[in-house]
Amino acid sequence: MILTRQLTLRAGGRVLVRDLDWQVGAGECWSIIGRNGAGKSTLMRTLAGLRDADGGSVDVGGRRLADWPPEALARQRAYLAQARQDAFAYSALETVLSARHPYHANRYWEGSDDHQAARTALEAMEVTHLAARDVRTLSGGERQRVAIAALLAQDTPLLLLDEPANALDLAHQVGVMSLLARLCRERGKTVVAIGHDLTLAAGISTHALLLDGDGGWRAGPARDTLRADLLSACLGHPIELIEHGGRRIFIPLEVSP
Repeated sequence: MILTRQLTLRAGGRVLVRDLDWQVGAGECWSIIGRNGAGKSTLMRTLAGLRDADGGSVDVGGRRLADWPPEALARQRAYLAQARQDAFAYSALETVLSARHPYHANRYWEGSDDHQAARTALEAMEVTHLAARDVRTLSGGERQRVAIAALLAQDTPLLLLDEPANALDLAHQVGVMSLLARLCRERGKTVVAIGHDLTLAAGISTHALLLDGDGGWRAGPARDTLRADLLSACLGHPIELIEHGGRRIFIPLEVSP
């Protein structure tokens, strides 16, 4: 689903990612982990085709990213941004329906299939009761769930999510991440998500990509990458791993002043 060759990303005078050779297969669930400013969002925007790489190349679905027509790319990958601004008084339902535009072809108005996809996505995110609400009146967590509903309604094989658990309460954090894992496991979707909760990431991810912010990276199966020593080095803080009841729990250690 994703193939990068010698991908290099820069910000100002810094090299964030250097010579990234990375392959993401269908049905895999990847977590991208790194400290603030390590290049996670920059990488995600590059994979989504919203910024150019500073070196190397990106293939999506076996095709160079630059060769995808915009409408076709919108049917191949969906992207959840870290933040958004709502300038217009769209309802939650209209916001989710907008994600169906890549399937309209010569149609201007949404059809019954679009409405069904939108309502199914709203239901999955437990925001059906907000369908008629102006998105500008929603709480941060409610707005995030509507945004994820739009991503689901777009119904693409590749999902790119920048901090999907952002602003969500604990129950919805767990619910959203579990849903993403099921989409990979049961429907063959491919998920690449940025997150800061290491325990949640370990619970759903098949693979992980660690970015150290100085150009270095490490990618591989979750068991090989989500390790206390590697995460401590990547995040610049000592981390302890506890295994309990079949779960891997990561705890940041206190550092004496």
